Amino acid sequence: MSSTNSHDNVNSPSHYNSGSIECIDAILASMSHEAGCGYLQGNAMKYLWRYRHKGMLEDLEKSIWYTEKLIEVIKEYENSK
Repeated sequence: MSSTNSHDNVNSPSHYNSGSIECIDAILASMSHEAGCGYLQGNAMKYLWRYRHKGMLEDLEKSIWYTEKLIEVIKEYENSK
């Protein structure tokens, strides 16, 4: 996904990328698989729920990002069994 801004608020927001680990990776590492999946699902639903009232396309892109991340996490979990 691309953004029209010079920075990408959907795929790589600068305020979540300080240090050597991305915030999302730290959050997921601190949770069980089930809790992490719930976190990702909840965020996808949040952005989809509010897109008409706030960020329009950016919120739809964020919803897709969280859904794709959820798919990635589930695939990694299934492949590790």
